[in-house]
Amino acid sequence: MAIETEIKFRVADLDALAARLPGAGFHLETPRTFESNTLYDTPDRQLRAHTEILRIRNYAGRWTMTWKRVPTARTGDERHKHRVETETAIADGDALAQAFLSLGLVAAFRYEKWRTEWWDGQGHCVVDETPIGNYAELEGDSAWIDRIATRLDVDPSQYITLSYGRLFDEWCAQGRHSAEHLTFGTVAALQRAR
Repeated sequence: MAIETEIKFRVADLDALAARLPGAGFHLETPRTFESNTLYDTPDRQLRAHTEILRIRNYAGRWTMTWKRVPTARTGDERHKHRVETETAIADGDALAQAFLSLGLVAAFRYEKWRTEWWDGQGHCVVDETPIGNYAELEGDSAWIDRIATRLDVDPSQYITLSYGRLFDEWCAQGRHSAEHLTFGTVAALQRAR
Protein backbone atom coordinates (compact mmCIF):
# COMPACT_ATOMS: atom_id res chain seq x y z
CA MET A 1 0.00 0.00 0.00
CA ALA A 2 1.23 3.43 -0.92
CA ILE A 3 1.40 6.42 1.40
CA GLU A 4 -0.13 9.50 -0.21
CA THR A 5 1.38 12.81 0.94
CA GLU A 6 -0.27 16.06 -0.06
CA ILE A 7 -1.40 19.54 0.87
CA LYS A 8 -4.12 21.76 -0.51
CA PHE A 9 -4.11 25.53 -0.84
CA ARG A 10 -6.78 28.00 -1.91
CA VAL A 11 -6.51 29.46 -5.40
CA ALA A 12 -7.81 32.98 -5.92
CA ASP A 13 -6.87 33.23 -9.61
CA LEU A 14 -6.96 30.01 -11.67
CA ASP A 15 -5.49 31.65 -14.79
CA ALA A 16 -2.55 33.11 -12.86
CA LEU A 17 -1.74 29.71 -11.33
CA ALA A 18 -1.98 27.98 -14.74
CA ALA A 19 0.40 30.59 -16.18
CA ARG A 20 2.95 29.97 -13.40
CA LEU A 21 2.99 26.16 -13.47
CA PRO A 22 5.06 25.74 -16.69
CA GLY A 23 7.70 28.04 -15.22
CA ALA A 24 7.83 25.80 -12.16
CA GLY A 25 8.57 22.79 -14.40
CA PHE A 26 5.05 21.41 -14.88
CA HIS A 27 3.37 20.26 -18.05
CA LEU A 28 -0.36 19.75 -18.49
CA GLU A 29 -1.23 16.09 -18.04
CA THR A 30 -5.06 16.18 -18.06
CA PRO A 31 -7.09 19.20 -19.23
CA ARG A 32 -10.05 20.41 -17.17
CA THR A 33 -12.26 17.34 -16.66
CA PHE A 34 -15.39 16.69 -14.59
CA GLU A 35 -15.08 14.34 -11.63
CA SER A 36 -17.82 12.81 -9.49
CA ASN A 37 -17.13 10.99 -6.20
CA THR A 38 -19.27 9.00 -3.79
CA LEU A 39 -18.05 7.92 -0.36
CA TYR A 40 -19.59 4.79 1.11
CA ASP A 41 -19.85 4.05 4.82
CA THR A 42 -21.88 2.11 7.35
CA PRO A 43 -25.18 3.75 8.33
CA ASP A 44 -23.61 4.85 11.65
CA ARG A 45 -20.51 6.24 9.85
CA GLN A 46 -17.95 3.83 11.30
CA LEU A 47 -15.44 4.42 8.49
CA ARG A 48 -15.51 8.17 9.05
CA ALA A 49 -15.16 7.68 12.81
CA HIS A 50 -11.97 5.71 12.10
CA THR A 51 -10.74 8.34 9.56
CA GLU A 52 -11.15 5.94 6.65
CA ILE A 53 -12.85 6.44 3.31
CA LEU A 54 -14.18 4.04 0.71
CA ARG A 55 -14.75 5.92 -2.53
CA ILE A 56 -16.03 5.26 -6.03
CA ARG A 57 -14.88 7.93 -8.49
CA ASN A 58 -15.87 8.63 -12.08
CA TYR A 59 -13.28 10.80 -13.79
CA ALA A 60 -13.72 11.38 -17.51
CA GLY A 61 -15.65 8.12 -17.82
CA ARG A 62 -13.00 6.09 -15.95
CA TRP A 63 -14.03 4.41 -12.72
CA THR A 64 -11.77 3.86 -9.71
CA MET A 65 -12.32 2.51 -6.23
CA THR A 66 -10.17 3.96 -3.45
CA TRP A 67 -9.70 3.07 0.20
CA LYS A 68 -7.76 5.52 2.38
CA ARG A 69 -6.87 5.62 6.04
CA VAL A 70 -4.57 7.45 8.42
CA PRO A 71 -1.23 5.60 8.75
CA THR A 72 -0.87 3.47 11.88
CA ALA A 73 2.53 4.98 12.70
CA ARG A 74 2.89 8.74 12.98
CA THR A 75 5.24 10.30 10.45
CA GLY A 76 6.32 13.18 12.67
CA ASP A 77 5.34 15.51 9.82
CA GLU A 78 2.15 17.34 10.73
CA ARG A 79 2.41 20.03 8.02
CA HIS A 80 1.45 17.57 5.29
CA LYS A 81 -1.47 15.20 5.00
CA HIS A 82 -0.43 11.52 4.94
CA ARG A 83 -2.82 8.69 4.05
CA VAL A 84 -2.42 5.03 3.27
CA GLU A 85 -4.09 4.69 -0.12
CA THR A 86 -5.15 1.71 -2.16
CA GLU A 87 -6.69 2.56 -5.52
CA THR A 88 -7.75 0.31 -8.36
CA ALA A 89 -9.46 0.80 -11.70
CA ILE A 90 -12.88 -0.82 -11.97
CA ALA A 91 -14.96 -1.56 -15.03
CA ASP A 92 -18.38 -0.56 -13.71
CA GLY A 93 -18.78 1.83 -10.79
CA ASP A 94 -22.55 1.54 -10.80
CA ALA A 95 -22.34 -2.25 -10.35
CA LEU A 96 -19.82 -1.87 -7.51
CA ALA A 97 -22.06 0.73 -5.87
CA GLN A 98 -24.94 -1.78 -5.96
CA ALA A 99 -22.67 -4.38 -4.34
CA PHE A 100 -21.73 -1.91 -1.57
CA LEU A 101 -25.41 -1.14 -0.96
CA SER A 102 -26.31 -4.83 -0.82
CA LEU A 103 -23.58 -5.29 1.81
CA GLY A 104 -25.30 -2.69 4.00
CA LEU A 105 -23.17 0.34 3.15
CA VAL A 106 -24.78 3.66 2.27
CA ALA A 107 -23.80 6.44 -0.12
CA ALA A 108 -22.77 8.77 2.70
CA PHE A 109 -21.30 11.74 0.84
CA ARG A 110 -21.11 12.89 -2.77
CA TYR A 111 -18.80 15.57 -4.09
CA GLU A 112 -18.03 17.00 -7.51
CA LYS A 113 -15.29 19.09 -9.03
CA TRP A 114 -13.63 20.08 -12.27
CA ARG A 115 -10.01 18.90 -12.13
CA THR A 116 -6.95 19.88 -14.18
CA GLU A 117 -3.80 17.79 -13.64
CA TRP A 118 -0.21 18.99 -13.99
CA TRP A 119 2.96 16.86 -13.63
CA ASP A 120 6.63 17.75 -13.31
CA GLY A 121 8.13 14.26 -13.40
CA GLN A 122 8.21 13.96 -9.59
CA GLY A 123 4.79 15.01 -8.36
CA HIS A 124 1.40 16.38 -9.27
CA CYS A 125 -0.25 19.74 -8.95
CA VAL A 126 -3.97 19.24 -9.45
CA VAL A 127 -6.27 22.22 -9.67
CA ASP A 128 -9.80 21.62 -8.44
CA GLU A 129 -12.76 23.87 -9.11
CA THR A 130 -15.30 22.91 -6.44
CA PRO A 131 -18.74 24.30 -5.62
CA ILE A 132 -17.22 25.99 -2.52
CA GLY A 133 -14.13 27.46 -4.14
CA ASN A 134 -10.96 26.68 -6.02
CA TYR A 135 -8.09 24.68 -4.55
CA ALA A 136 -4.85 23.18 -5.74
CA GLU A 137 -3.26 20.04 -4.33
CA LEU A 138 0.43 19.28 -4.36
CA GLU A 139 1.00 15.53 -4.14
CA GLY A 140 4.49 14.07 -3.85
CA ASP A 141 7.04 13.59 -1.09
CA SER A 142 7.20 16.20 1.67
CA ALA A 143 10.43 17.86 0.48
CA TRP A 144 9.06 18.14 -3.07
CA ILE A 145 5.81 19.68 -1.79
CA ASP A 146 7.69 22.33 0.18
CA ARG A 147 10.05 23.09 -2.72
CA ILE A 148 7.19 23.49 -5.22
CA ALA A 149 5.08 25.50 -2.76
CA THR A 150 8.00 27.93 -2.42
CA ARG A 151 8.26 28.25 -6.22
CA LEU A 152 4.53 28.99 -6.37
CA ASP A 153 4.72 31.51 -3.48
CA VAL A 154 2.55 29.35 -1.24
CA ASP A 155 3.56 29.85 2.38
CA PRO A 156 3.33 26.83 4.73
CA SER A 157 0.76 28.81 6.73
CA GLN A 158 -1.54 28.42 3.69
CA TYR A 159 -1.28 24.61 3.67
CA ILE A 160 -4.61 22.85 4.13
CA THR A 161 -4.62 19.19 5.17
CA LEU A 162 -8.39 18.75 5.40
CA SER A 163 -10.36 16.56 3.01
CA TYR A 164 -13.05 18.06 0.79
CA GLY A 165 -15.61 16.51 3.13
CA ARG A 166 -14.16 18.38 6.11
CA LEU A 167 -13.85 21.61 4.11
CA PHE A 168 -17.52 21.23 3.17
CA ASP A 169 -18.45 20.70 6.84
CA GLU A 170 -16.67 23.97 7.69
CA TRP A 171 -18.37 25.78 4.80
CA CYS A 172 -21.79 24.54 5.97
CA ALA A 173 -21.09 25.57 9.58
CA GLN A 174 -19.93 29.07 8.55
CA GLY A 175 -22.98 29.65 6.37
CA ARG A 176 -25.38 27.73 8.62
CA HIS A 177 -26.25 25.41 5.75
CA SER A 178 -27.62 21.92 6.22
CA ALA A 179 -26.60 20.40 2.89
CA GLU A 180 -25.38 16.80 2.82
CA HIS A 181 -23.47 16.74 -0.48
CA LEU A 182 -20.85 18.94 -2.13
CA THR A 183 -22.36 19.06 -5.59
CA PHE A 184 -22.73 22.01 -7.92
CA GLY A 185 -26.54 21.71 -7.93
CA THR A 186 -26.83 21.52 -4.13
CA VAL A 187 -24.56 24.49 -3.45
CA ALA A 188 -26.21 26.59 -6.20
CA ALA A 189 -29.65 25.89 -4.69
CA LEU A 190 -28.43 26.93 -1.24
CA GLN A 191 -26.99 30.15 -2.59
CA ARG A 192 -30.21 30.96 -4.50
CA ALA A 193 -32.26 30.36 -1.34
CA ARG A 194 -30.30 32.95 0.67
